[in-house]
Amino acid sequence: MTMFTPKSIKGRGALSNAEGRFESMRRDEIDDGWDLAEETVPLRTTVTEDRSRSVISRNASPDVPFDQSVNAYRGCEHGCIYCYARPSHSYLGLSPGLDFESRLFYKPRVVDQLKVELSAADYRCDVMALGTNTDPYQPIEKRFGLTRGILELCLDTQQPVTITTKSSMVERDLDLLIKLASRRLVVVSVSLTTLDNTVARRLEPRAAAPSRRLRIVSTLSEAGVPVHLSVAPVIPALTDHELESIMREGAARGANYASYTLLRLPWEVKDLFREWLQQHFSGKADHVMSLVRQSRGGRDYDADFDHRKSGTGTFADLLARRFRLQCSRLKLNAGKMPLDTRHFRPPHGQQALPL
Repeated sequence: MTMFTPKSIKGRGALSNAEGRFESMRRDEIDDGWDLAEETVPLRTTVTEDRSRSVISRNASPDVPFDQSVNAYRGCEHGCIYCYARPSHSYLGLSPGLDFESRLFYKPRVVDQLKVELSAADYRCDVMALGTNTDPYQPIEKRFGLTRGILELCLDTQQPVTITTKSSMVERDLDLLIKLASRRLVVVSVSLTTLDNTVARRLEPRAAAPSRRLRIVSTLSEAGVPVHLSVAPVIPALTDHELESIMREGAARGANYASYTLLRLPWEVKDLFREWLQQHFSGKADHVMSLVRQSRGGRDYDADFDHRKSGTGTFADLLARRFRLQCSRLKLNAGKMPLDTRHFRPPHGQQALPL
């Protein structure tokens, strides 16, 4: 018997559903040799309650521009094959593959829990990031509205917040974003990987199209909301040639700031990405991975804080110079992001939630 070759599933990024790294057993699909058509069952999205007892996550990573974040959801239906958050599903006993984009979790009490944590006597106001692990505006936000509830609380308490998204649903909350921006309480980061619709459809099957994301930049900037353009990830030999054009298009539509991240392949992501690359861009696969390894000290990934986002070596250095030069040409990152922590006021009369 030969190993089964996975096939693409419409609207999904991953091709397989291999066990997470903490599982003791492994399942392999094999070809039994019978040329018989098998019934295909649609892969449906399921959503389960997550009753975490705290919602503010804190980090001390020197390469991360925030110290605290809130994620209302676990897993992400956008299905971006490169997502470095995929391995987090392993902690739930699920696969970082198809499970990550089809078995989602939501925190129904996230706003009330956040009120409690913002009311704590030892809370010190600092910028809070949304969208650091999964997109706060993925499709299920339309059903649950948790991100909007968080923004309403941020406005009421004057808690500064950053948002990272690749969804047009962010425009739904333009009324809140305008008010937050007027008080220097928000920056929205629009993530854009490629301007090529064909590549984007395979990379990020349920995220907004590239042209739609550029329209988000225009909508926000015209409304007075500061916009950060995140070129992430930059994939060697696949999307890196678009760096300057993505930045130019974003700046033309009003982006004020920009950053980039070289492709990161931690833990299970490296195998999922290799599988995806062979399926969709087999002719470029060896070249892509060769440049990845050249930029990661000869490995698929290097988690060192000093260069996990930018890489090392000739290719990475050239990418960094290209980025800096384009920022200078387009006058991006000319000023500091306008976020003000001085006027924070804790929620009043908040009682502790029962455990």
